[in-house]
Amino acid sequence: MSGTQLENKSFRDTSHQDEEKAVNAIRFLSLDMIQKANSGHPGLPLDAAPMAYTVWQKFMHFNPEDPYWINRDRFVLSAGHGSAMLYSLLHLNGFGVGINDLKRFRQLDSLTPGHPEWQHTPGVDATTGPLGQGLAMAVGMAMAEKHLSAGYNRPGFNIFDHETYVIVGDGDLMEGISQEAMAIAGEKKLNKLIVLFDSNDVSLDGPLGLSTNEKIRHRALGDGWDYQLVSDGNNLMDINEAIDTAKRSDSPSLIEIKTVIGYGTPLQGTNQVHGAAIGLENVAKTRDFYHWQYEPFEIPSDVYDLFNSSHEDKDDYYQSWQRSFELYEKAFPKLAKQLKDDNQVLKIKSFHLKESDNQELATRVVSSEIMDTIADENPTFWGGSADLSSSNKTYLKGKFNFTDLTPYGQNVFYGVREFAMAAITNGILLHGGSRAFASTFFVFSDYMKPAIRLAALQKLPSIFIFSHDSLAVGEDGPTHEPIEQLAALRSIPAFDLYRPADAHETLAVWQTVAKITDHPVAIVTSRQKLPILKQTKDSPVDKGAYIVSPSQKNIPDGILIASGSELHLAIEAQAELSKQKLDVSVVSMPSMNAFERQSEDYKESILPKKIFNRVSIEMGSTFGWARYTGLFGANIGVDRFGKSGKADDVIKDYGFTTENIVSVMKEVAKQNAELFIN
Repeated sequence: MSGTQLENKSFRDTSHQDEEKAVNAIRFLSLDMIQKANSGHPGLPLDAAPMAYTVWQKFMHFNPEDPYWINRDRFVLSAGHGSAMLYSLLHLNGFGVGINDLKRFRQLDSLTPGHPEWQHTPGVDATTGPLGQGLAMAVGMAMAEKHLSAGYNRPGFNIFDHETYVIVGDGDLMEGISQEAMAIAGEKKLNKLIVLFDSNDVSLDGPLGLSTNEKIRHRALGDGWDYQLVSDGNNLMDINEAIDTAKRSDSPSLIEIKTVIGYGTPLQGTNQVHGAAIGLENVAKTRDFYHWQYEPFEIPSDVYDLFNSSHEDKDDYYQSWQRSFELYEKAFPKLAKQLKDDNQVLKIKSFHLKESDNQELATRVVSSEIMDTIADENPTFWGGSADLSSSNKTYLKGKFNFTDLTPYGQNVFYGVREFAMAAITNGILLHGGSRAFASTFFVFSDYMKPAIRLAALQKLPSIFIFSHDSLAVGEDGPTHEPIEQLAALRSIPAFDLYRPADAHETLAVWQTVAKITDHPVAIVTSRQKLPILKQTKDSPVDKGAYIVSPSQKNIPDGILIASGSELHLAIEAQAELSKQKLDVSVVSMPSMNAFERQSEDYKESILPKKIFNRVSIEMGSTFGWARYTGLFGANIGVDRFGKSGKADDVIKDYGFTTENIVSVMKEVAKQNAELFIN
């Protein structure tokens, strides 16, 4: 079951003329889609069709009837603006993308959106378009293949044995994330990663020389990649030989293929063919150039026959794998069951928090202990940090490091490469079969934001762990004290951010996150020690917010709402306010995102609309808190940057004290009383 080049004789002996016709079918389906939509990017499909055809038909193993088969070769169109080419390939290979779907390219609710979308169109392995991220996600896929091969393969049973193919353009490789990702791939020796570089020396604004003179060959070799050059992007034989050579390499491979953007059009070689339909007259001239005599969206039957002929060998390989897996199930039933289970659901059974009176623990430390337990119970739980695992407390104790020699290791060292780390984590989740996390200081989530957004867009259960969550970073000063990051990440649709208040809530957060399989999450932990609160034991963190300390009266005089490290201050303020005849309840809100998904009845039970006296308490931007405190409440937060100093001094200087909370709540109550009396 080795993943070799396809060996179907009838397909191998196909004439050069027939193959050129198949390549041109890809070109003209793409061109017709873009022209009908009057929108899209014709340049890449026209020049990259030969390399895409060669990869898909000569090398890739897949089954259109089982598009998410775990051992399929993965294909990532990192240059996602060339989506028309991918949809053409999916159509010609029988993935359920019909001609009518192609005719609805870029239309509302179509199966063929402007850029490829994971799990929207069958056969698309990743959502791409933000340049560079596709390459980094592909690195994650290749890492997952290597990791899972080491965990599941046994002599005679190559359950995981597949390549990850990528097409990148000049724009992909100009993005900084590509440098980060390539460095990681080279260091990890991801030899099943093969990148085809559509090197046409043109970007959207004009010739590439306007912005860069970088020699990608030097970068690739410097990062430990195998490098090849194909000087003619239309030479199918040379492309075929280069890919065949790459498959035998013990390093990741980059094949630079020189092309002419928009090849065959009157606008070829210019930026004018990059990102807009070229017009009916130019389409007609392009048809003449290729001697393509067919009407728009018309594909002759012999072209379909040619694509189908490659499926015979692909199907033989697929059936062979299925038979092998049946034998594997008998020989290794425990491993087979584990593989068939949903490995993105984590088991947390044996963790018990050891408590003592007046005990204080940083939530990053508690999280670390929980993660160690999860790793013991879930061998497919793995991840790493951007050179901060000792500070984030995310190194999994007793587990190996993920390296070329120990690919079964559960600890990944990413170096100071936050963006690539996040995108690679997404790629691991896209591959399937495991659950991955990434970690760094919270303030550096800014570097990761585009990948976090793409995780949410793809509905991936990526786990992002951020420590050092507030002003309590102290001496490192304003550059390292997160202010606006809570609000920024909470604003992402289909994303949950949890900021636990103590050890109990931290455990509850992990128990909640363990079950999530359809969206990403962030766990934001404290650097400083926090008291373990009796009131938070067995807390319903999954609801996003709950009454942690109720008022004495059925209808409280006010509500204090806090998240994270400020919760204990709210409870202390509640006690002091009670002495001053103001009876308030305290609400813990570890996750605004989760709270917003609850029923209106539940939200009303926690934050009754008739209670106007409300104060929020959080060491971050107050942006977003008005949703819960309203026009008549107040927000104790941080709407300026931090300061350098001892953590306790900085915290007090910004008003995060029991005394100030009491004062603010009393003032809110006084003003509202006067307002409503008048």
